Amino acid sequence: MSRSVIVLALVAPLSLVLACAGDDGGRDSASSAGVITTASASNGGATASTDGSSTTEGDSDSDSGGSASGSTGDDTTGAMTTTTTGATTEPTTSGTTTTTTTSTTGTSTSTTDAPTSTGDTTGVMEECETDLVGVVRDFQSSHPDFEAEISAEKGIVAAQLGGDHKPVYAGGGGTVTTHGEANFNQWYNDVQGVNQALEVTIPLSDNGMGAFVFDSAAFFPIDGQGFGNEGNSHNYHFTLELHTKFKYEGGEVFKFTGDDDLFVFVNGVLAIDLGGVHGPMSGEVNMDAQAAQLGISVGGEYTLDFFFAERHTTESNFHIETTIACFEVIPG
Repeated sequence: MSRSVIVLALVAPLSLVLACAGDDGGRDSASSAGVITTASASNGGATASTDGSSTTEGDSDSDSGGSASGSTGDDTTGAMTTTTTGATTEPTTSGTTTTTTTSTTGTSTSTTDAPTSTGDTTGVMEECETDLVGVVRDFQSSHPDFEAEISAEKGIVAAQLGGDHKPVYAGGGGTVTTHGEANFNQWYNDVQGVNQALEVTIPLSDNGMGAFVFDSAAFFPIDGQGFGNEGNSHNYHFTLELHTKFKYEGGEVFKFTGDDDLFVFVNGVLAIDLGGVHGPMSGEVNMDAQAAQLGISVGGEYTLDFFFAERHTTESNFHIETTIACFEVIPG
């Protein structure tokens, strides 16, 4: 199977994210500044309080004019090149982008048990990288949950991550911006004919002030790929999921500003909920302040699972900032 890769040169301001990766990619045991790469995959601005609350800037995602904090323009992307690689690690060569999709029937399940500290307190994360690697899934604007209602809303997903490491829909028959469990479950699962999956790499840059950052006021990592731009200037309809692990040393903070939906789970517990279709909103996880809620303790290693959705024209803001010194990427 061929694997398509896109590289976008971005300018990262002084206030965004950090990540490092380990050696085994296991769930038990992401640094070139401003570069996004994407490749086809086969499977499947305001600040916030330290208690997980969020603030919003702008009334909607449609021509609101808002941007993520630290953004300096409407489009921070530079020249873009597309290459195609085979299924091996041979050097990339110019070619035509190819996208492959597969279907899945996985269904998320949830538990209401109180969170417990399940991290490995003895393991050592041997390697640190500055790239976060995840999966982007492209959708068509005709999907019921895309290019529809505009509203910020919490409670779209349950407080506990599902057993399949996916968010569990909590909207019953539907919410203001979502249209039932079956449609939502397509967001982060490969469904042939409904979405197309591509791998994406998001590099984090050291801002020199103790934080690692990625920032884009024009986050369009799959322009011209998947179902294409559908007559728009960008491909506005996609989701992104990242699965990582980190060692809790004490004092770590993870922040995000952007649009639209963003759900962050730490140790399987919902820590940031910026659901809905809206202008840039901000959320924050303060590991120390929320340790009891998250079931974490200093010295343990814990998962951080990240789920994003861009569901409406005409903006896409994406800003990560964290003091976590090392992320291990978990294939997801």
